[in-house]
Amino acid sequence: MPAGRGPERTESGLPGTPEPGAGDPGSGRSGQRPTAVVIGGGLAGITAALHLADRGTRVTLLEGRPRLGGLAFSFRRGELWVDNGQHVFLRCCTAYRAFLDRIGASGLVTLQDRLEVPVLDAGTGRLGTLRRAALPVPLHLAGSLSTYPHLSASERLSVGRAALALRGLDPKDPALDRQDFASWLHARGQSPRTVRAVWDLVAVATLNARCADISLQLAAMVFRTGLLTDPGAADIGWASVPLGRLHHEVAGAALDRAGVRVLLRTRATAVVPHRDGHRVRTSGHGPDRPAELPADAVVLAVPQEHARPLLPEGALTDPERLLELRHSPILNIHVVYDRRVLRRPFFAALGSPVQWVFDRTESSGLDGGQYLVLSQSAAQDDIDRPTAGLRARYLPELSRLLPPARSARVRDFFVTRERTATFAPRPGVGRLRPRPRTRVPGLYLAGAWTDTGWPATMEGAVRSGQQAAEEALRQIHRSPADNQGRAV
Repeated sequence: MPAGRGPERTESGLPGTPEPGAGDPGSGRSGQRPTAVVIGGGLAGITAALHLADRGTRVTLLEGRPRLGGLAFSFRRGELWVDNGQHVFLRCCTAYRAFLDRIGASGLVTLQDRLEVPVLDAGTGRLGTLRRAALPVPLHLAGSLSTYPHLSASERLSVGRAALALRGLDPKDPALDRQDFASWLHARGQSPRTVRAVWDLVAVATLNARCADISLQLAAMVFRTGLLTDPGAADIGWASVPLGRLHHEVAGAALDRAGVRVLLRTRATAVVPHRDGHRVRTSGHGPDRPAELPADAVVLAVPQEHARPLLPEGALTDPERLLELRHSPILNIHVVYDRRVLRRPFFAALGSPVQWVFDRTESSGLDGGQYLVLSQSAAQDDIDRPTAGLRARYLPELSRLLPPARSARVRDFFVTRERTATFAPRPGVGRLRPRPRTRVPGLYLAGAWTDTGWPATMEGAVRSGQQAAEEALRQIHRSPADNQGRAV
């Protein structure tokens, strides 16, 4: 594992954890502590498992891969620890930050003292900075916007007017989900250049789509929460260590301490309602990998296309809607230079196919040179382009943006592709996202794709795990008569 050694694991998970259903008496229907099975070891599943265990439930977590972390993970490439993609969070991501506190990882991330985003125009070579001042909202951004070199004076004023109008929207209004964000911006005087230099800049990074492809409801939620509520809400944070250290090693140790039994390389093959709860059938064989697990509650924390075949009949009114949740890809381009070519931790680019560039040298363990990651969201045009084509397209752009790169030697160039990185936040997506509670008592859904009110982010994933666990706890402590009387 990255940067230090975590708890020793066998193929079946974390040793030393009690068998589910054995041990202390508690509030379960059989006089034993209630049991839960969480299917999926991403952030949603880890969060749900910890939340349930912290409240006295005996939990087994199943993960088909040999690691935890879901889509936020690391792997080894030569001397490098490589994150599959660049993941950031904001100060307003209170659930994810609480998750870091819970697993003991708050000291392994960096959070800006004050928002500062360098924005470089590839065409003019001008560098602008979006930063906040120590002033109340909305004045905290007025100073940097007034001098933002990528817009005219009238365009800067128009941004302020649109921001005030956005602040007046209610993200809970379902009517907003039927409108696209770009049309709303156009109706409020936003020029194409303003959309590219401000609104798309933020939307691509937070929603993995451009304004024309984003539900106004989700856009209102993101911009109001991040930029128009608390002055420090949009301060940017990122992992100072490989993501695998956070979401596999440290999170795995926290699960172990909480008494959660973790079975890696073990997939759920069916969830079968039973007279006293559920039976979760697995791909496991042997005493360390039981073929079937009983549970008072089941949290299904896997991607929507994997959740659909596991749902018992009648769990959702229209389960096929899950398959209407389309994906939006993210492409990450990794470049290792033989010398330092960037002096900032990150920057955003305009007038270039390059979107965001991050320095990951220190966290990767690289000894000499510099390791940059280009994070390319909404990457439909490039996600299937061969590596040689991506090299020909992006290396010249990096040299155009970073003059020191022109004389540097490229020691390594590779790509990671997440074709199903997030759900597409297009208009109408709100009606497709299910709530955590299903029509089958004791079965709950979690994942950033569920209806959290947030886009598909680490924050959304953690919130979904919390919501599913809370619903499960309410069911676990409900009387059998209450369960039987529930409408389905």
